[in-house]
Amino acid sequence: MRHVAAHDLDHLRTFLTAYRTGSVSDAARLLGISQPTASGHLRTLESRLGYALFDRTPAGVVATARATALAQQAARHLDALEDLVELSGQPGAVVHVGGAAELVGEVLAPHVPELVAAAAAPVRLHLGVADALLEELRRGDLDVVVSSVRPRAQGLSGAPVADEEFVLVGAPRWGQELEGGPGAVDELELVPVVAYAENLPIVRRYWRSVFGHRPDAVTTTAVVSDLRAVRAAVVGGAGMSVLPRYLVREQLAAGSLVELHRPQVAPLNTLYVVTRSGRIEASRTVRDLAAVIGRITAAGM
Repeated sequence: MRHVAAHDLDHLRTFLTAYRTGSVSDAARLLGISQPTASGHLRTLESRLGYALFDRTPAGVVATARATALAQQAARHLDALEDLVELSGQPGAVVHVGGAAELVGEVLAPHVPELVAAAAAPVRLHLGVADALLEELRRGDLDVVVSSVRPRAQGLSGAPVADEEFVLVGAPRWGQELEGGPGAVDELELVPVVAYAENLPIVRRYWRSVFGHRPDAVTTTAVVSDLRAVRAAVVGGAGMSVLPRYLVREQLAAGSLVELHRPQVAPLNTLYVVTRSGRIEASRTVRDLAAVIGRITAAGM
């Protein structure tokens, strides 16, 4: 391999950003340069190295095997330089954390002082669905995401930190109407459902996992795209729903909600703390923040 001089750092930074995002245009946007300039950086670097870095596809760029090896070597050094800048305490530096609205509100937000201390910087909490948040992370708009979806995009790395358990709950009046305690499926399907979305994604997954079929017989009485609002409607007696245990733990203890069914094996969903590849190893800020977020999330489940 030909020697890469110090003035090639900008070219390497463009390469690494394109490698992580899978897109030359996204790399250019993140670096604040034009796409032709980013493409020129890559062509120059390929010329100096003597091999192709990417295969171009309609969906973006795919790294070659040699490019992947280069990225692994270069990332720790370039990220370390960026980390030095982070640690220099530049005015206005902030860290961006993403997660589902319910998890951020119930689990992370009460621990904002710990997050700020871990990051040694102000923290911005962003709410959204997993796929959209992971795309924002891949583009560089976020630094850490707590995701209910395993990251599969090039340039993202995730570590499992906790399993959220799902429970079928309703107000006590519905529990009392079920004969003989926690109900059988045919009795449960007479209780109206408060859902997170029209296609009943959480309820459907519970029914398939526990009962082995789709919840086609249930009737949806209300739909609201915030699990905390679903919880409030269920506490108010609107019907039943499937919610993560961390979200209904207090209500179950207080008796304002009851479990309408207790399966032998409760459905679980793994949560991941996700960062851009290489950031955990290279950035003390990201490493410390991700560790604290993981600990808080695990304790909150």
